[in-house]
Amino acid sequence: MAKLTHVAPIRRFRYRKALRTVLLWIAFLPLIAAVIVPLIYMTTMAFTLESKQLNYPIEWIPNPITLSNFIHIFVDKTLPIERWFLNSLIVSFGGTGVIVFLSSLSGYAFARLEFPGKGFLFSLLIFSLMIPAAITLIPSFLLLRDLKLLNTYHAIWWPAAAQVTGIFLMRQHFYSIPSEIEDAARIDGAGSFRIYWQICVPMVTGSMVALSIFAFLGLWNDLFWPLIVLGERMVYTLPVGLVFIQQGSYIQRGLAYAGAFIASMPALLFYAFFQRRIIAGITMTGLAGQ
Repeated sequence: MAKLTHVAPIRRFRYRKALRTVLLWIAFLPLIAAVIVPLIYMTTMAFTLESKQLNYPIEWIPNPITLSNFIHIFVDKTLPIERWFLNSLIVSFGGTGVIVFLSSLSGYAFARLEFPGKGFLFSLLIFSLMIPAAITLIPSFLLLRDLKLLNTYHAIWWPAAAQVTGIFLMRQHFYSIPSEIEDAARIDGAGSFRIYWQICVPMVTGSMVALSIFAFLGLWNDLFWPLIVLGERMVYTLPVGLVFIQQGSYIQRGLAYAGAFIASMPALLFYAFFQRRIIAGITMTGLAGQ
């Protein structure tokens, strides 16, 4: 009789767990479809002949499967997609390095150092998060123009490095490091930068990796700002190049989908390899400083 008493709650728990799982699947299936279906459609159209791009109903499996759109992109000398791809790599990796270094350095200063106006400056940074990006668009563009940085990688790197989110994230993680470790290093004669570089940075490697992933994906997928500050074809990034493909005599759906496929594959592969790090980074962001 006692055995049956223990079995009933276990069955109810399993039933509730199964019901909760089914309800979650029902709730998230539309969201999954909203993400997956456009990717499948893009892939299908990238391998479909231009003459069949507007066929209805949609042929989800192209017949025939063709590489003509990709061949056209790589053969056409007026579409330097290899250069655009290289530009995106340089912008993404270089910008990620700048963002992570400056964000970690600033976060360490706000978390571990004492200087006049520290609280006011940090409050000012947090307040800047509420300012719409459109308000700073024109001043940032004019500043880059006066510094003669337009049509260069610097025009993308430095405005991205000035964002507050990375500073706030790193500040929270540096703040959670026990002060006793830092005090022991100071007693041994270590300076502030040595403590930052050799002691604190290794302790927040996980958050720096997470910030690197978010920064890389953000720079790789960014269209709006590069479209404004890059005006020469040879310095375009891939997203800007896709806009160029759809203008003038290049209004061909197959070329646009092939270019979008090339641009999206690195980001998808990046997520596939680092999805655990991305999830861990989101989790750590919520727990930092607690």
